[in-house]
Amino acid sequence: MPEQRPQITMQDVDGLQLRTAFWPAREAKGNLPLLFFNGIGANLELTQGLGDMFPDRDVITFDVPGVGKSPVTQWPYRPWMLARWARKLLDQFHIDEVDVMGVSWGGALAQQFAFQYRNRVGKLILCATSAGMTMIPGRPKSLSKMVDARRYTDPEFMRESFSALYGDAVDGEVGRHIDNLLPPDPRGYFYQLLAFIGWSSLPFIRFMKMPSLVIMGDEDTIVPVANGHILRMGLPKSRLHVVEGGGHLFLVTRAAETAEIIREFLDAPEELADVAA
Repeated sequence: MPEQRPQITMQDVDGLQLRTAFWPAREAKGNLPLLFFNGIGANLELTQGLGDMFPDRDVITFDVPGVGKSPVTQWPYRPWMLARWARKLLDQFHIDEVDVMGVSWGGALAQQFAFQYRNRVGKLILCATSAGMTMIPGRPKSLSKMVDARRYTDPEFMRESFSALYGDAVDGEVGRHIDNLLPPDPRGYFYQLLAFIGWSSLPFIRFMKMPSLVIMGDEDTIVPVANGHILRMGLPKSRLHVVEGGGHLFLVTRAAETAEIIREFLDAPEELADVAA
């Protein structure tokens, strides 16, 4: 079956132009739509496979300001503002309730959204992420490469640095991932970094009562697996799954494996998800 392409539109939210991708479900099964928050500097093209990973539900994601083809904001923003923009985006698509999924930086935003609008969230999936400023840091070698802008502008640098950055060997899927990178606006990237300075979900995470799945890679050198244990202990109805041999981008390098785990979690009745926690 050919890869499902999203419907890409520019949506006006509070005067901001947000480039948005929407994959309609191939089959109407009554599942909640999935709202996806991507990692820092990551553009829509890196999420092309979402429609195939979750074919039985609507999926929606967007380029945050200054990333991909969404224009940068004039001023910095805070996590609660990002969450509000996402909520207003859902309103424009007439979506009331969603399951929420976030990876890395987007995992922090997913936590903010799930707390801020917890009456609109069914289930929560957190991948390769942490509780914010209280995180256990990764290896200095990996973190130093993370701040090097060449990982967005120089494909060869990215290929050579991939193992140090993400812990997995480069394969066909990773090659496509690298080819789809669009350099973020420098100011937009800085605003993304700035947004979560001083932020932590630990003060409010215990109030997030929705069933939650935390997925971490045991070879992640950027966000070590210990951060997943912190989230698991803080979220009242959560469980932790560790991807063996998975680096920071296990959603790409272990796509089939992780998609199956997430689908099983999303498809399980809420009471069973609570028991699994």
